[in-house]
Amino acid sequence: MEKTQIANNLQKVSHQLKENTTVVVVTKTRTHQEVEEAIEGGALTIGENRVQEAEKKFNQIKKINKVEKRLIGPLQSNKVKRAIKTFDVIDTVGTVRLAKKISEEAKKINKKQRVLLQINSTEIKERNGFSFEEESKILECFMLKNIKIEGFMTMGPNTQNKQTIKRAFLRTAELYKKINNKKQNQMTTLSMGMSGDFFEGELAGSNMVRIGTAIFGPRK
Repeated sequence: MEKTQIANNLQKVSHQLKENTTVVVVTKTRTHQEVEEAIEGGALTIGENRVQEAEKKFNQIKKINKVEKRLIGPLQSNKVKRAIKTFDVIDTVGTVRLAKKISEEAKKINKKQRVLLQINSTEIKERNGFSFEEESKILECFMLKNIKIEGFMTMGPNTQNKQTIKRAFLRTAELYKKINNKKQNQMTTLSMGMSGDFFEGELAGSNMVRIGTAIFGPRK
C-alpha cells in the first residue's frame, strides 16, 4: 500500500530524533481518518487536549487499542473521572490538588493511573504546572497510592529565542534529576519539545516530544 503524506511526515520526524525518543503524535482537532492514517503509518502514541473530543474520536478509530493514549491538555477536576477511563496517561498534572483527585477517582475503579507532573518552566504565574521552587509539593504527589508518576512534562516559553527555550528545558531537566535521585530513579520520562523546539528539548535531555503540525500540516 502506498504511504500517505501523514505517514511520510511521521517517518521524516522520527529520523530527526534520537533512537530512544518517543513521539507523541498530537491529534487534537484532527479527524478520526487523519488519526487512522497516522496509526497506519506507525504512530504508537497519540495525544489529545480535550477529554470530550477524545471520547468521541476514539470511538470512531478502529485500531485505537493499538496506540497509547495521552491527555496533553489541561484537565479540569470535574473531568477527572472521564479522563481516567479514556486515557492511558495524563501528562498535565500541575497541582497537588489535581494529583489527589486523580488518585481518589482511580482508586474507585481499582486503577493505578499513570501520570506526568507538569513543570511551569516559563515562570509565568498564569501557566499551568509546578514552579521550580515547589519541590516539596512535587514530592508530596509521590505519596499518593493510586497514581504512578512516570516523569515530568513542560512546555517551552512562547518565544523565538532558542537560548531562552534551552535554558527553561535545562532547568526542568535539572529538577527532574534532583527529584529522581530522591525517589531512587522511579521516573523514566522527560517530555520537552514540540514541532518548533524539539531539537532544544532533546539537547536538554528530553526523551519524549509532542509533534502535531510537522506530521499533519497546519491546522485547518
